[in-house]
Order: sequence, then structure tokens, then C-alpha cells
Amino acid sequence: MDAQSTRQARRQQDFLDKLTEKGWYHSFELPDGARIDGYISLEALRERYSRFPIPENLCGKRVLDIGAWDGWFSFEVERRGAAVTAIDCVELPSFQRLHRELGSKADYRTLEVYELPSAGLGRFDFVFFLGVLYHLKHPLLGLEIVCGLTDEVALVDSFVTDGDTWQERRDELPTMEFYETDELAGRLDNWYGPSVTCLVALCRAAGFARVELLHARGHQASVACFRRWEPVPAETRQPAPDLISVVNHADFGINFTAKRDQYLTCWFTTERESVLREELRLEVDGFGAPAMYLRREDEARWAANFRLPPGLEPGWKPVRLRLADTPYGDSLRIAVDIPLEAGRLRVREVCDGFTWARDEVRVRDRGMLSAWVAGLGENCDRNNILVTLGETRLGVDYVSEPDAAGFRQINAVIPSDLAPGDYPLRIAFGQASIQHFAAVRVRR
Repeated sequence: MDAQSTRQARRQQDFLDKLTEKGWYHSFELPDGARIDGYISLEALRERYSRFPIPENLCGKRVLDIGAWDGWFSFEVERRGAAVTAIDCVELPSFQRLHRELGSKADYRTLEVYELPSAGLGRFDFVFFLGVLYHLKHPLLGLEIVCGLTDEVALVDSFVTDGDTWQERRDELPTMEFYETDELAGRLDNWYGPSVTCLVALCRAAGFARVELLHARGHQASVACFRRWEPVPAETRQPAPDLISVVNHADFGINFTAKRDQYLTCWFTTERESVLREELRLEVDGFGAPAMYLRREDEARWAANFRLPPGLEPGWKPVRLRLADTPYGDSLRIAVDIPLEAGRLRVREVCDGFTWARDEVRVRDRGMLSAWVAGLGENCDRNNILVTLGETRLGVDYVSEPDAAGFRQINAVIPSDLAPGDYPLRIAFGQASIQHFAAVRVRR
């Protein structure tokens, strides 16, 4: 299809006249048997709902309906026992009317998608994100927000450019049309038209562990976005991989900030002769993290990068790994948004990291100072410990686990151009700092 034909086809998506004629977007069956005939029929709404991987009984579950409009999906899950929060960017009288007539207890709020992270709503077992994505200027950010609010499954549907033909081009790169003004359906708030493969890829990129295409036809597609991996197989023939190390890919520390776009680098070993990226099942605090990169480093050792799952609460988070056909191995842990809190810092010993001569270091191509320090916070790492000799900051290369007395070994690199002499040594962590009682002599 040429550009002119494509533009004409996009403008023909306008359904405003039919919507105005009906007066309602959703159809309803009221308690007294009366029906409201909306733009979308009751049968179509029920068929759409039937595709969603949601349990019949929703008692005890929390559901968030983003872009609720007249509220059919909000009231349907409430009827099935869910505690519902429904939001839209404007307050609609149609929703309020049904809320009254149905005796609904749904919490109805007027919020933009970008306001949700600071709205204090908590997390939800299921999130509806139906017909919203293509209205957003920042669709990937919107999906990341949805991911951070979801505990189990988010249901996403959107306008797509190729619902009937995508399988013919499924191996092509995902594409997305941009509508600067009113190119799509004559509406100024329609910004993007993803292809089906792009819709699925966007949901994966937002941080969901796995994404399943539920339906694609015409210019509409829907997907189920899962926060968790599928259950471990009942029978596993291979042993679990051994997770050796988990660090922040940017600085090789153990600290992460949930609001930043951050990634984990993991090293693991396995008896498997080959591993595919799609087979990795990393889990952080119960949430699945899709693998972005996998590299074999030697015969048994592998390195892989994963997205930090959105929506993690502050605290220590267990990280564990399995392959698609193995159980999970032992877990390690990372620190998410934990403040730097230290006790009283104490230095037991300072020496050359190679010769072990006390209170001195020799400058080489790679001189090393080793110090044993107690009182450091539990989440200390090579990036949040400050070591200085005089006015020169040293790069921290290694921080050990505490010994029986609570002292950690810190190795710091001495610059090769540091002049010989006696220097005061200062070590700091958070708001705490200490100066070593003796000057450290730098020798050539």
C-alpha cells in the first residue's frame, strides 16, 4: 500500500459519528433487564473478555482498569468478586451513572497514565490497559508504568496497522507509524500505530517476563503480559544452573534504583553444552526478568544481562535463575533503593595489597592498597565507598564480605602517577567517615 492509500485508510478509522449516534461506547445489561446499546455490542465485549487469562472467581483480587470509559470491564470484574480501581483522564457521566445503578463500590479516579506511579494506588493482580496505548505520546513509558503496577497479568490491546496480514511479515523488524496531528481517525490524541510484532515487542521491552498474543484481526490486537515465568516443569531432567554473581551492569555494584532504567549482569555455570537466551528464566523478588544478552565465557561459564523488573519496592531482593527445563538454583541478592547507613567506622589495618607491608604502598603499573574496615553498611559496594589518599580519590576494586569480627577487606587502586610521600588516608560511606590514625607512605 502506498503512502497516500495508507493515509486514507487511517483516516477512515473514524467512528465518532457512530459513537455520537449511540451515545455510549460500551453496551450494558442492567439489573432490571434493560439494555444499553453502545458502539461495542455486549456480545463483542463478552467475547473479548473471554480471551483474557483471568480466573472466573476474582474474590480477593485487585484489578486496575486504565481508561475505563463507560466501565463495562470494571463492573464485570467487580461482579466476579474483584476489588476494582477504575481510572480515566476525564470523569465520564456514563461511568458515574452505571456506578450508581449497579451499586458499585469501584474506586473511580481521574488520572493521567503518567500520574499513576505517584498516586499511591499500590499494585494489582490484574491490570486492564485497553485501547489506551496508541493515545500516549510515550507508549513504552506508559507500558513500563503498567508493568510496575501489575503483580500477575496485564491485558493490553491497541490499534495496530496489520492485524490481518502480520503473519505474512512476522520476520520483519517491528514497525510503528507516528501520527503528528490527526492522521489516525481524525483525532489529535492518536499518536502511534504499532504493527502486531511491535506491540508484542513493546510489552516485552517494558519489563514483562513473557507476552502472549491473544487476538489480532483488522486493526485491533490484544496481548496478555505476564509478570512471572511459567511454572517449573513437573519433571526436570537437567540440574539447576549455578548463579555465581549478580551486579549492576553499569557499575558492577549490588545497588539498584527502581526508578532508573537499570540492568543486571549475571554470571552462571551450567552442565548444558549450549544455552539459548530465550531459555533463561531469571527471577527478582518473584518477578520474571527477560534476558537481553547472553555470552559464553568459557566451557561452563556464561554471562547474561537482564532488565531490572519495574515496580520493585525498596529492600533486599532475592535473585535466582533457572533454564526453561530446570529447577531454580540457589539465590543471591541485590539492594534496591536502600539508603547508605553506616555504624561507627573502624580501621583495623592498612597495607600494600601485594607485599602486605603495613601503612605503606608501592606505586607500580597497578599499585594496590588494602584496608580492613568495620561499620560499613550492609549494602556497601565498590561504588559507594570513598577512599582517598590526601586529595586523590582511589578507585575501589574489591569489597569482601565481613569477617567474624565485622571487618571487610577493601582493595583500592593507586594511580601510577601518585608522587612518593606520606598521605592521610580517609574512608567514607554515606554520612560516616574515618581517617586512618597513621599516614600511609607511598614509595616507588
